[in-house]
Amino acid sequence: MLKPEDNERLVRVGAGTPAGELMRRYWQPALLSAELPENDCPPARVRLLGEDLVAFRDSNGRIGLIDAYCPHRRASMFFGRNEECGLRCVYHGWKFDVDGNCMDMPNEAADTPMKGRVKILAYPTVDRGGVIWTFMGPRDSVPEPPDFEWMRAPSTHRFVSKTYEECNYLQAMEGGLDTSHSSFAHSNYLGNKTVIRNIDTAPRIDVEPADYGYRYISTRKVGENQRYVRVYHYVMPNQQMRGAFKPWFSNKDEKDPHRVPKSDGHLWVPIDDEHTWVYNWACGRDRSVPLTAAFRDESETFFGRGPDDLIPGTFKLKRNRGNDYLIDRNVQKTQTFTGIKGVNTQDFALQEGMGPIVDRSKEHLGASDKAIVLMRRLMLEAIRAVERGEKPPGLDPTTHRNIRPYDGVIAGDTPWQESFADELLAKW
Repeated sequence: MLKPEDNERLVRVGAGTPAGELMRRYWQPALLSAELPENDCPPARVRLLGEDLVAFRDSNGRIGLIDAYCPHRRASMFFGRNEECGLRCVYHGWKFDVDGNCMDMPNEAADTPMKGRVKILAYPTVDRGGVIWTFMGPRDSVPEPPDFEWMRAPSTHRFVSKTYEECNYLQAMEGGLDTSHSSFAHSNYLGNKTVIRNIDTAPRIDVEPADYGYRYISTRKVGENQRYVRVYHYVMPNQQMRGAFKPWFSNKDEKDPHRVPKSDGHLWVPIDDEHTWVYNWACGRDRSVPLTAAFRDESETFFGRGPDDLIPGTFKLKRNRGNDYLIDRNVQKTQTFTGIKGVNTQDFALQEGMGPIVDRSKEHLGASDKAIVLMRRLMLEAIRAVERGEKPPGLDPTTHRNIRPYDGVIAGDTPWQESFADELLAKW
């Protein structure tokens, strides 16, 4: 369990809060690159770490992420004109560049000193890996941008999506770091004992601390002298990487349609205390096997977050808390553990179903929760480091640049470290 006061330190993300200040020491995803598809395109609303912002791509392709409200009379900058390397407020014409400088103040005298004094809040950004990242912390301590392998892969071998979740980021992330739940929440083949996660529902969990967070390993017995080993990474403060070769069936691995050479993972980015953006990425591992548009659609539909699964014009699921995720009790009795379609949707039902912020003082944790316990400990230690004026772990991209997750079935007694040695090194 977690003390209520520690829970509060971890879940509140606004400016000045312990976890909020920690999150602001790292580059965070602000929106998908595709949400600003071209120069001078319409701006986009962004809410991140409890702050309301507006993003725009200027005439030269630079990304601005600024206060949602004009510093003149607080009119919404979302309605601004994106023109000639700046966003112009349509109330009185004040115009700002991506750095927050006032470029024009047409309703004041041409020589007004206000133009040089007035700025709009602006955060630095980089556009990499299909994601627009921002740094919302102190300007004198901006770290190098992240450099994960999936960000370096060509667009033909990478895709990124996002979904909107109605709960605190921490319980969403804890769901991702919990590997044993896949034998239950994601059991879509009830009674089928050739499904790896049905064969062994109590995997052994090992956790190995690292400079970026930790590596954790799930081991399941799946046959006579056979183990299914899945190697994950937790990268502070809010990312999980996992092996995604997905040999679902122990007796026909090579024929499994999900057996595609790739890695995938998530970033759980706080919108505010009670809402989260979940960024979902996939990265092809084989240069000769691109992740085609058809594969992307199939994969996203499998998870329940494909184009037909979202409310048009949003990143919100059609199956949601308001309609009980369209649970089918007959399917639950006969085919799947939850009766809910889509792996992503199954996760949301359980995580959102806890309420917007779960009371962790009422938990009873077991051996299967090792990764969650260590994550909380690392986060609390990092919060204390920031409060002491120190740098939290994982800011240096060299700590995560070369890591890669992996999973597979190992026959015999060969240690997984030996079997997976080459596969655990980034190739892009």
